Amino acid sequence: MHTTTKVVVVGAGVIGCSTALQLAKRGYDVTVVDKAGGPGYGSTSASSAVIRFNYSTIDGVLTAWESVQCWKDWRGYLGLPDDVPVAKYYQTGMVFLDIDIAPRDRTVALYDEVGIEYEEWSSAVLKERIPGIDAGRYYPPKPVHSDAFFEDAHDNLGALYTPEGGFIDDPQLAAANLASAAEGAGAQFRYNTQIVAVKQRSNKIWELTLSDETLIDAPIVVNAAGPWSHSLNEMAGVGSDFNVSVRPMRQEVHHVQAPTDYNSAAGLGPAIADMDLGTYCRPEPGGGFLVGGTEPECDPLEWIDDPDTANLNRTPERFEAQVLRAARRFPQLTVPSQPKGIAGVYDVASDWTPIYDKTDREGFFVAIGTSGNQFKNAPLAGEFLAAIVEAVHTGHDHDNDPVQYTGRTTGQSIDLGQFSRRRILNGANTGTVLG
Repeated sequence: MHTTTKVVVVGAGVIGCSTALQLAKRGYDVTVVDKAGGPGYGSTSASSAVIRFNYSTIDGVLTAWESVQCWKDWRGYLGLPDDVPVAKYYQTGMVFLDIDIAPRDRTVALYDEVGIEYEEWSSAVLKERIPGIDAGRYYPPKPVHSDAFFEDAHDNLGALYTPEGGFIDDPQLAAANLASAAEGAGAQFRYNTQIVAVKQRSNKIWELTLSDETLIDAPIVVNAAGPWSHSLNEMAGVGSDFNVSVRPMRQEVHHVQAPTDYNSAAGLGPAIADMDLGTYCRPEPGGGFLVGGTEPECDPLEWIDDPDTANLNRTPERFEAQVLRAARRFPQLTVPSQPKGIAGVYDVASDWTPIYDKTDREGFFVAIGTSGNQFKNAPLAGEFLAAIVEAVHTGHDHDNDPVQYTGRTTGQSIDLGQFSRRRILNGANTGTVLG
């Protein structure tokens, strides 16, 4: 137990709250500081909260698969009483349309290694299982107002289907659930509080100056500040040995009505990853349909220098780019005249893979670069950070002998060195939010 060891977690998003919970459960004296008014008010609240398992590495697939077991029994995993509302996991299935940069054979091999159920669909099966879908191959994605966008398909697509994929209905509530569980384990939360200065004293204790001019100190700090993580690293003098950089990016998710026949009497239709056209979509209860983008090369990326200045309103340009692509895939999709949706800012790593790691400054840890694709992995992200913090705090050399995490479901080992700040960039990564 570590009842005398203080930890400050910066950021009360889904990753920060998960980290706080796991550290508090291990006996650390945890304080979470966030500039917003409650848990999950930042990037988390703008998440599409899709649950999928298609990553390009065995560790990425294992992390997502072990995490979904937590989501399936979210109340039980967190130990929350029956009268507390909790986020709900909708198991709709996940369809990943064929794309050369994420070859089906590679994903199937990883699924086989982990033991994930899947179905390989031909183009004919795809059209049968998802009524109204256009199974044409249009890759690469094109600007939606170009003549090329309207060219005929040059082939047909199949897909890889995982029946245990789906989505979480309320990502902000999920973060609030984690915060409640963390408080139950002894963590304290300080909202509406911004960190304005960070320094490490000669005795290795970190001193954080808050916006109300008070000081808070601890030997351990975890940076889970989302799109503000780079600024916090700079305040702390951290980052000189990073091989992976992080940077804020603005992104939008749009809401329309689901295409005709997409949902059925049996339930909601599946979530769909469509890198062929540069989009993804998932259903919502009540007939809604969320549409987001996969950063196709033909669209400019909206990098943001200061997340506080980002426009958090949806824009007609993004709405047209993403929803028109979805309408190409689903010709019966109605495109409304007025955009409806949300905008947020991701903390994007240069290889779209998170950094869960120690740093070159003693006692300073990071859970950053979550790139819009780590909401699904929040349960394990907190467990990863707690394992790394505990190992390093007790003298383990995580850089040269990475901590290993053993999955409760599979019994397989996840190498936490794969999330190192000093890792070699993964060349098999799609270079998009899909990882």
